[in-house]
Amino acid sequence: MIQLEFSRGTLLVRNTSEEVAPLLKDAGCVFDKRVQSWRAPALCYRQVVLALREAEAPFQDEARDYEKLNLISRLERTPFPYQQEALDAWWKARGLGTVILPTGAGKTYLAQMVMEKAACSTLVATPTLDLMQQWYGVLSTSYDQEIGLLGGGYHEPKAITVTTYDSAFIHMERLGNRFGLLIFDECHHLPGPSYSQAAELSLAPFRLGLTATPERQDGEEWRLDRLTGPIVYRREIDELAGHYLSDYETVRLRVRLSEAERESYLEERALYRDFVARHQLRLGQPGGWARFLMMTSRSELGRRAFLAYRNQKTIAQASGGKLRLLGQLLERHCQDRVLVFTNDNRTVYRISQQLLIPAITHQTPVKERHLLLQGFNSGDFPFLVTSKVLNEGVDVPAANVGIVLSGSGSVREHVQRLGRILRRGEGKQAVLYEVVAEDTAEEFTSERRRRHRAYQ
Repeated sequence: MIQLEFSRGTLLVRNTSEEVAPLLKDAGCVFDKRVQSWRAPALCYRQVVLALREAEAPFQDEARDYEKLNLISRLERTPFPYQQEALDAWWKARGLGTVILPTGAGKTYLAQMVMEKAACSTLVATPTLDLMQQWYGVLSTSYDQEIGLLGGGYHEPKAITVTTYDSAFIHMERLGNRFGLLIFDECHHLPGPSYSQAAELSLAPFRLGLTATPERQDGEEWRLDRLTGPIVYRREIDELAGHYLSDYETVRLRVRLSEAERESYLEERALYRDFVARHQLRLGQPGGWARFLMMTSRSELGRRAFLAYRNQKTIAQASGGKLRLLGQLLERHCQDRVLVFTNDNRTVYRISQQLLIPAITHQTPVKERHLLLQGFNSGDFPFLVTSKVLNEGVDVPAANVGIVLSGSGSVREHVQRLGRILRRGEGKQAVLYEVVAEDTAEEFTSERRRRHRAYQ
């Protein structure tokens, strides 16, 4: 009889006949002469089982080691219509697919609905330790069952386990048969060369990808079709705003550089652009940035050109006019909860020191970060300034005003920052300010990151 075995992140198919060989090839298997058996990434488990069942080929499944669960939440809650639609679409796709919903739209609750529908051992993977702890808290509150943790100093795999992407790909070759359902939160991170192994080394037949913005700058989002399944449901911010999310408006404010800043900006930018032109570099093309870094490291002139690149960005992103306008906006919104976003930590600390605003960066200790977020949501700290660590995942339901002083040209980043202030509240009207240095490259960056229907 055909035997299925799990072996270090792969699926072994033993004792096969010539008749089933074509089916196994079509299911992603190759013949491994070392063990005289067919082998495939564990990801192919679902395809192999379906192929064998369709061929009515008897087999013994010793690969899967996950259990059935009867999950009933302690919390009584009625899903929004779009959450039920998303669940139905995922189940109609046979429990495989990616769901795209805006920040604040209840992706975590949708995941719980999926867990209860799939009714089997589940691994939830998140990109950060903060998110891992947040999911652990939600699931521990919802279910009368011990929740396992993998990562952050914990190695406690349970029937329901929460982990980070880093820990998942490290441990999956040993634990990849322990879970029947994989949930990848912020799944746009998954297509990376290391993180994708978290999906490839698991045999879980049920998979759910969750994100607000699947698009990646490297264009690799197409790999999600294989890792979590194709997009089965999508709703955008403007479709849910006003009813399921807060009403919002976006305001773009332009600030002029001072004469001294303008002169310095033009000088530094000319030096940097001259170096780029002389070496015929195309920074917007694949590999262009890596080539620029390589060329600037080879000479004193190159190192000066890189410094000029950094200087012109710093002048535009943290000009005196921007900081003065920030002070005026904070005064205007002194009764609100305001998140201030920048592109770099140096500007975060500068703002924090000058305006006495609590700051959160990747360097902020976990306990301190927790206390600051708790104080922000309770109103003890009406303002927070951060760079990128609050772009995704962290729950700040009290926030209703966002001020983007600087950022990248990433559409995802800009949508994520808008999403941070959209959690629905009674009478809540959210506002996102974007402050741009006039007649600088920031204007082009601003246009790039606003190419989303939420800003139309």
